[in-house]
Amino acid sequence: MNLLTLITIFTGLLVLTTISLGVYYVNKDAETNQKHLKKCLRVNYAAFVPAMVMALIIFAPTFVSAATSPQGLTDTGLAYLGAALSTGLACIGAGYAVGVVGSAALGAVSENEKILGKTLIYVGLAEGVAIYGLIIAIMIIGRL
Repeated sequence: MNLLTLITIFTGLLVLTTISLGVYYVNKDAETNQKHLKKCLRVNYAAFVPAMVMALIIFAPTFVSAATSPQGLTDTGLAYLGAALSTGLACIGAGYAVGVVGSAALGAVSENEKILGKTLIYVGLAEGVAIYGLIIAIMIIGRL
């Protein structure tokens, strides 16, 4: 087994353990086990983030070397980097927007049920940001 496989197995088991403990504590009694649930989430965060940082540090040189040549950065490598950044950053922005707009829409709908259709339009507009990032990535890769 190589190191990437071990890191993947470790993080997968960590996430599955956290989910199963969360379901157990919620079904058992959410009021009394909130401290245990928060502790479980803190342990997950404290173990998962360093594992991902370690994987990034170990494997980043391998991935970056694919985009470079002996002469330095190539146009193809920079195009792939631009496609990845456009998709990734657009999805992060869309996720944040959907979270903010969705919670506000839910609060507004709980006050007045007639505005459900109007609020769904705003949530859809927020999701559109991710689609635009994906379209730009497809256009960049199509030029290669």
